[in-house]
Amino acid sequence: MINPISTAKKQEKAVLVGVLLPFQKEQEITDYLDELEFLTETAGAITLKRFIQKIDEPNPRTFIGSGKVQEIAAYIDDNDVDMVIFDDELSPTQLRNLEHEFKRKVLDRTNLILDVFAQRAKTAYAKTQVELAQYQFLLPRLKRMWTHLERQRGGIGLRGPGEREIETDRRIIRDRIAKLKEELSKIDRQMATQRKSRGSVVRVALVGYTNVGKSTIMNLISKSDVFAENKLFATLDTTVRKVVIGNLPFLLSDTVGFIRKLPHQLVESFKSTLDEVREADLLLHVVDIAHPNFEEQINIVNQTLHEIGGGDKPTILVFNKIDAYTWTRKPDDDLTPSTRENISLEELKRTWISKKGTHTIFISAKQKINIDEFRALLYKMVREIHVTRYPYDNFLYPDITEANL
Repeated sequence: MINPISTAKKQEKAVLVGVLLPFQKEQEITDYLDELEFLTETAGAITLKRFIQKIDEPNPRTFIGSGKVQEIAAYIDDNDVDMVIFDDELSPTQLRNLEHEFKRKVLDRTNLILDVFAQRAKTAYAKTQVELAQYQFLLPRLKRMWTHLERQRGGIGLRGPGEREIETDRRIIRDRIAKLKEELSKIDRQMATQRKSRGSVVRVALVGYTNVGKSTIMNLISKSDVFAENKLFATLDTTVRKVVIGNLPFLLSDTVGFIRKLPHQLVESFKSTLDEVREADLLLHVVDIAHPNFEEQINIVNQTLHEIGGGDKPTILVFNKIDAYTWTRKPDDDLTPSTRENISLEELKRTWISKKGTHTIFISAKQKINIDEFRALLYKMVREIHVTRYPYDNFLYPDITEANL
């Protein structure tokens, strides 16, 4: 009996590379590579090993030192590795040199994020946004794609046509970028018109680091069915739903998640998507409180919001996933300062609630813990904005508590 030939796509194998600079802690690099491995898994590959090198500054030729390059090259040869992924953005020269040394595909963090976005894009609009970002990233790196000509250096007639071919490709890509920008500009105008047609209805936008549970909260509050998955960038397209709490209507939008070192090409390409954040009246900043690095994620989101012009809006900090929060009690005789790992959730709540002017709520969207309290706070904040626009509606929307919902 002849066994059928499998058509299943082979899962690519990867190794990850990070550098530890003098101002960084080892735990910080470990957390960064954890995230890079999650990105790699989301893209469909499996991570075999991590390499970390302590350096004072990146090598301009290969980013890492020559000894580490040789160590990685030996490992990938022995273990049939398909690609090497760096946690930082590499220059075109560094990419070219590393591919020459490894004889393997080399990706940097930006390239990997763009690949994940390309896989996640489902609608024509999202695909157009991602394609534009990919071409903008590719354009300065085109020469690397023509290194096969170097192996034939000295061949008659090859060098000139090779250069002309690169210029031809550059023109094609520039033309494509211009066309994609024109297409996005038309869609942006259409979406801007749609936003204006919504009138003065209060707009609320879900923001936060990727994979913190924004889409799950969207489904819970709006009773909709937005795609949610435990992978990075499950949501690329903005989803807007009309929500009514009590008898007060407002619009709730779910937006693309942010991430450390979000490629600037993506920020520019997703301008219209991020306009939902810029034009929102209230932000629900969702935080994965179970993540060991959640405070840094908060800072990254706040920095990104500031960069896109949405950093000064009324905000509710929604600490999600309290059901997954873990901690270890510190011995009573231990005089070292407390850390995230040995602070109870109740202690953490007191820390954050003590901050003046910060609206906070602690929930589990998955287990539906404290959802009524969350809805009551959301109602209160939306109502405050609504009655400033429609003062005569004040009596229509009385103060309510979670018990009245």
